[in-house]
Amino acid sequence: DYIFYTDWMWTSFVVFSISQSTMLAVGAIYYMLFTGVPGTATYYATIMTIYTWVAKGAWFALGYPYDFIVVPVWIPSAMLLDLTYWATRRNKHAAIIIGGTLVSLSFPLFNMVNLLLVRDPLEVAFKYPRPTLPAYMTPIEPQVGKFYNS
Repeated sequence: DYIFYTDWMWTSFVVFSISQSTMLAVGAIYYMLFTGVPGTATYYATIMTIYTWVAKGAWFALGYPYDFIVVPVWIPSAMLLDLTYWATRRNKHAAIIIGGTLVSLSFPLFNMVNLLLVRDPLEVAFKYPRPTLPAYMTPIEPQVGKFYNS
């Protein structure tokens, strides 16, 4: 159980840092370049934060610990992206390169601070044992070759 919660925490940090910073940068820059509205990334990040709080509540309702889902910190990185877009309004390629770099460098940093606030996985493992499958879903070992030598 301890390994389950530790692996979940670090795997989710690494995978989410890569996927969500990409999602934020690509989605917001695409939208900003085609609408020309600065401030869009922050709006986009706020929507994703609210959506994750809803998902966190759903997992909690299923019996998982409250910090099983760590809500990513999108908003500060999105604000950096909006500032970059505002500063490089005349050069769209600079907005993409500089803004994307700032998001991909700042997003994992903000989330590392967020991750350090999560309770100790050992404590969580004792309070919330890993969910087990019900008896009717437990796999049965195959009996192939059992009586081969008899």
